[in-house]
Amino acid sequence: MRSDLSFVNVYETKSLRSKIVTQFLYGDTFQKIKENKFWLKIKCDLDNYTGYILKKKFFPNQKNTHKIFNLCAELYSKPNIKNKINKKLSFGSRIKVAGKKGNFYKFSNFWIKKKDLKKINYETRNIFKYIKKFKNTKYKWGGKHFSGIDCSGLIQIFFNFNNRYCPRDAKDQIRYFKKKVLLKNIKKNDLIFWKGHVAIATSKKNLIHAYGPFKKTVIMPIKTTINRIYKTANLKVTGIRRTV
Repeated sequence: MRSDLSFVNVYETKSLRSKIVTQFLYGDTFQKIKENKFWLKIKCDLDNYTGYILKKKFFPNQKNTHKIFNLCAELYSKPNIKNKINKKLSFGSRIKVAGKKGNFYKFSNFWIKKKDLKKINYETRNIFKYIKKFKNTKYKWGGKHFSGIDCSGLIQIFFNFNNRYCPRDAKDQIRYFKKKVLLKNIKKNDLIFWKGHVAIATSKKNLIHAYGPFKKTVIMPIKTTINRIYKTANLKVTGIRRTV
Protein backbone atom coordinates (compact mmCIF):
# COMPACT_ATOMS: atom_id res chain seq x y z
CA MET A 1 0.00 0.00 0.00
CA ARG A 2 1.10 3.60 -0.48
CA SER A 3 0.31 7.01 0.93
CA ASP A 4 -1.21 9.78 -1.18
CA LEU A 5 -1.00 12.28 1.68
CA SER A 6 1.77 14.86 2.01
CA PHE A 7 2.82 13.01 5.16
CA VAL A 8 1.44 10.41 7.53
CA ASN A 9 2.46 10.23 11.17
CA VAL A 10 3.54 6.80 12.42
CA TYR A 11 2.89 6.36 16.15
CA GLU A 12 4.57 4.13 18.69
CA THR A 13 1.21 2.81 19.97
CA LYS A 14 -2.47 2.99 18.98
CA SER A 15 -2.92 6.45 20.46
CA LEU A 16 -2.59 10.00 19.18
CA ARG A 17 -0.98 10.77 22.54
CA SER A 18 1.85 8.33 21.93
CA LYS A 19 5.20 9.28 20.44
CA ILE A 20 5.49 9.91 16.69
CA VAL A 21 8.34 7.60 15.69
CA THR A 22 8.57 8.41 11.97
CA GLN A 23 6.56 9.66 9.00
CA PHE A 24 5.58 8.43 5.56
CA LEU A 25 6.01 10.89 2.73
CA TYR A 26 3.84 10.99 -0.37
CA GLY A 27 4.50 7.84 -2.39
CA ASP A 28 6.09 5.85 0.46
CA THR A 29 4.89 2.27 0.66
CA PHE A 30 4.17 -0.05 3.56
CA GLN A 31 2.86 -3.47 4.47
CA LYS A 32 -0.23 -3.89 6.64
CA ILE A 33 0.39 -6.20 9.60
CA LYS A 34 -2.83 -5.81 11.65
CA GLU A 35 -5.88 -3.59 11.70
CA ASN A 36 -8.80 -2.62 13.87
CA LYS A 37 -11.58 -0.08 13.54
CA PHE A 38 -9.33 2.97 13.75
CA TRP A 39 -5.70 1.86 13.39
CA LEU A 40 -3.34 -0.08 11.15
CA LYS A 41 -0.15 -1.67 12.40
CA ILE A 42 2.32 -1.32 9.52
CA LYS A 43 5.85 -2.03 8.39
CA CYS A 44 7.61 0.52 6.17
CA ASP A 45 9.09 -0.89 2.95
CA LEU A 46 12.02 1.57 3.06
CA ASP A 47 13.49 0.44 6.38
CA ASN A 48 11.21 -2.22 7.92
CA TYR A 49 10.21 0.28 10.63
CA THR A 50 7.00 -0.73 12.41
CA GLY A 51 4.36 1.41 14.08
CA TYR A 52 0.73 2.47 13.95
CA ILE A 53 -1.09 4.80 11.58
CA LEU A 54 -4.66 6.06 11.58
CA LYS A 55 -6.85 4.09 9.23
CA LYS A 56 -7.47 6.09 6.06
CA LYS A 57 -7.90 5.44 2.36
CA PHE A 58 -4.62 4.16 0.96
CA PHE A 59 -3.77 3.00 -2.56
CA PRO A 60 -2.05 0.14 -4.39
CA ASN A 61 1.67 0.47 -5.05
CA GLN A 62 2.78 1.99 -8.34
CA LYS A 63 6.00 2.43 -10.27
CA ASN A 64 7.01 6.01 -9.50
CA THR A 65 8.88 7.99 -12.15
CA HIS A 66 9.99 11.18 -10.35
CA LYS A 67 10.85 12.56 -6.91
CA ILE A 68 10.62 15.99 -5.30
CA PHE A 69 13.93 17.82 -5.52
CA ASN A 70 13.25 21.06 -3.65
CA LEU A 71 12.48 21.48 0.04
CA CYS A 72 8.80 21.63 -0.86
CA ALA A 73 6.80 21.78 -4.07
CA GLU A 74 3.53 23.61 -4.68
CA LEU A 75 0.67 21.68 -6.28
CA TYR A 76 -1.83 23.00 -8.83
CA SER A 77 -5.30 21.93 -9.98
CA LYS A 78 -4.43 22.91 -13.57
CA PRO A 79 -1.11 23.52 -15.40
CA ASN A 80 -1.19 27.23 -14.61
CA ILE A 81 0.39 29.24 -11.78
CA LYS A 82 -3.03 30.84 -11.15
CA ASN A 83 -4.41 27.46 -10.10
CA LYS A 84 -2.22 26.83 -7.04
CA ILE A 85 -3.91 24.85 -4.28
CA ASN A 86 -3.22 24.66 -0.56
CA LYS A 87 -1.09 21.54 -0.73
CA LYS A 88 2.66 20.91 -0.98
CA LEU A 89 4.90 17.87 -1.23
CA SER A 90 8.16 17.53 0.67
CA PHE A 91 11.70 16.76 -0.50
CA GLY A 92 12.06 13.10 -1.42
CA SER A 93 8.35 12.43 -2.03
CA ARG A 94 7.76 10.17 -5.04
CA ILE A 95 5.20 10.44 -7.82
CA LYS A 96 4.20 8.80 -11.07
CA VAL A 97 4.06 11.36 -13.90
CA ALA A 98 1.10 10.71 -16.20
CA GLY A 99 1.28 13.74 -18.50
CA LYS A 100 3.09 16.96 -19.38
CA LYS A 101 2.05 20.45 -20.45
CA GLY A 102 4.55 23.26 -20.76
CA ASN A 103 6.56 23.49 -17.56
CA PHE A 104 4.09 21.35 -15.61
CA TYR A 105 3.84 17.59 -15.02
CA LYS A 106 0.61 15.82 -14.14
CA PHE A 107 0.26 13.09 -11.51
CA SER A 108 -2.90 11.72 -9.88
CA ASN A 109 -5.30 14.71 -9.90
CA PHE A 110 -2.58 17.33 -9.52
CA TRP A 111 -0.02 19.30 -11.49
CA ILE A 112 3.47 20.17 -10.34
CA LYS A 113 6.25 22.35 -11.78
CA LYS A 114 8.95 20.51 -13.70
CA LYS A 115 11.68 22.43 -11.82
CA ASP A 116 10.66 20.75 -8.56
CA LEU A 117 11.32 17.23 -9.88
CA LYS A 118 14.15 14.85 -10.67
CA LYS A 119 13.80 11.46 -12.34
CA ILE A 120 13.47 8.58 -9.91
CA ASN A 121 16.93 7.19 -10.73
CA TYR A 122 18.67 10.57 -10.21
CA GLU A 123 21.52 10.42 -7.67
CA THR A 124 24.16 12.84 -6.43
CA ARG A 125 27.80 11.88 -6.02
CA ASN A 126 27.84 13.93 -2.82
CA ILE A 127 24.98 12.34 -0.92
CA PHE A 128 24.35 15.43 1.23
CA LYS A 129 24.78 17.91 -1.63
CA TYR A 130 21.41 19.56 -1.01
CA ILE A 131 21.20 19.27 2.77
CA LYS A 132 21.35 23.04 3.30
CA LYS A 133 17.88 23.22 1.78
CA PHE A 134 16.72 22.17 5.25
CA LYS A 135 18.49 24.99 7.11
CA ASN A 136 16.03 26.61 9.56
CA THR A 137 13.45 23.83 9.09
CA LYS A 138 11.52 23.32 12.32
CA TYR A 139 12.67 20.49 14.61
CA LYS A 140 10.03 17.79 15.10
CA TRP A 141 10.59 14.47 16.86
CA GLY A 142 9.86 11.70 14.34
CA GLY A 143 9.60 14.18 11.46
CA LYS A 144 10.85 13.73 7.89
CA HIS A 145 8.87 16.58 6.28
CA PHE A 146 9.61 20.18 5.34
CA SER A 147 7.24 21.25 8.13
CA GLY A 148 9.37 19.46 10.74
CA ILE A 149 12.26 17.01 10.85
CA ASP A 150 14.46 15.29 13.43
CA CYS A 151 18.19 14.56 13.40
CA SER A 152 18.14 10.97 12.15
CA GLY A 153 15.29 11.67 9.72
CA LEU A 154 17.48 14.33 8.10
CA ILE A 155 20.16 11.68 7.51
CA GLN A 156 17.77 9.05 6.22
CA ILE A 157 15.92 11.16 3.65
CA PHE A 158 19.14 11.97 1.80
CA PHE A 159 20.13 8.33 1.55
CA ASN A 160 16.61 7.47 0.40
CA PHE A 161 16.67 10.32 -2.13
CA ASN A 162 19.82 8.76 -3.57
CA ASN A 163 18.16 5.34 -3.70
CA ARG A 164 20.25 3.99 -0.83
CA TYR A 165 19.21 2.29 2.38
CA CYS A 166 19.71 3.91 5.76
CA PRO A 167 18.17 2.94 9.13
CA ARG A 168 15.68 5.36 10.67
CA ASP A 169 17.14 5.94 14.15
CA ALA A 170 20.53 7.28 15.25
CA LYS A 171 21.16 4.22 17.45
CA ASP A 172 20.86 2.00 14.37
CA GLN A 173 22.69 4.36 12.02
CA ILE A 174 25.86 4.28 14.13
CA ARG A 175 25.85 0.48 13.92
CA TYR A 176 25.02 0.40 10.21
CA PHE A 177 27.88 2.65 9.10
CA LYS A 178 31.01 0.69 10.02
CA LYS A 179 33.94 2.93 9.09
CA LYS A 180 35.12 4.68 12.26
CA VAL A 181 36.83 8.08 12.14
CA LEU A 182 38.77 10.07 14.72
CA LEU A 183 37.67 13.64 15.40
CA LYS A 184 41.03 15.00 14.20
CA ASN A 185 40.45 13.27 10.83
CA ILE A 186 36.85 14.35 10.34
CA LYS A 187 35.81 15.58 6.90
CA LYS A 188 32.74 16.67 4.97
CA ASN A 189 29.78 14.21 5.10
CA ASP A 190 31.04 12.27 8.13
CA LEU A 191 28.35 11.55 10.73
CA ILE A 192 28.89 12.55 14.37
CA PHE A 193 26.92 10.61 16.98
CA TRP A 194 25.86 11.21 20.56
CA LYS A 195 23.42 9.05 22.49
CA GLY A 196 20.12 9.74 20.71
CA HIS A 197 21.53 12.35 18.35
CA VAL A 198 23.41 12.64 15.06
CA ALA A 199 24.86 15.48 12.95
CA ILE A 200 26.51 15.73 9.53
CA ALA A 201 29.86 17.44 9.04
CA THR A 202 29.61 20.07 6.30
CA SER A 203 33.37 20.66 6.48
CA LYS A 204 36.27 19.92 8.81
CA LYS A 205 35.05 22.71 11.10
CA ASN A 206 31.24 22.87 10.78
CA LEU A 207 28.21 20.60 10.98
CA ILE A 208 24.49 20.69 10.31
CA HIS A 209 21.86 19.00 12.46
CA ALA A 210 18.18 19.11 13.36
CA TYR A 211 18.76 20.29 16.92
CA GLY A 212 15.96 20.05 19.47
CA PRO A 213 17.23 22.74 21.90
CA PHE A 214 17.31 25.30 19.05
CA LYS A 215 13.98 23.97 17.65
CA LYS A 216 15.30 23.96 14.09
CA THR A 217 17.98 22.68 11.71
CA VAL A 218 21.14 24.70 12.18
CA ILE A 219 24.76 24.96 11.01
CA MET A 220 27.21 25.18 13.91
CA PRO A 221 30.96 24.82 14.54
CA ILE A 222 31.79 21.20 15.40
CA LYS A 223 33.82 21.99 18.52
CA THR A 224 31.18 24.43 19.80
CA THR A 225 28.47 21.79 19.34
CA ILE A 226 30.45 19.06 21.10
CA ASN A 227 31.13 21.36 24.05
CA ARG A 228 27.54 22.60 24.22
CA ILE A 229 25.99 19.12 24.18
CA TYR A 230 28.38 17.99 26.89
CA LYS A 231 27.64 21.02 29.09
CA THR A 232 23.85 21.03 28.59
CA ALA A 233 23.09 17.29 28.33
CA ASN A 234 26.21 15.68 29.80
CA LEU A 235 26.68 13.68 26.59
CA LYS A 236 29.95 12.90 24.88
CA VAL A 237 30.44 11.94 21.24
CA THR A 238 29.88 8.17 20.95
CA GLY A 239 31.38 7.82 17.50
CA ILE A 240 32.11 9.33 14.10
CA ARG A 241 31.33 7.37 10.96
CA ARG A 242 32.29 7.73 7.30
CA THR A 243 29.45 6.82 4.96
CA VAL A 244 31.44 6.35 1.73
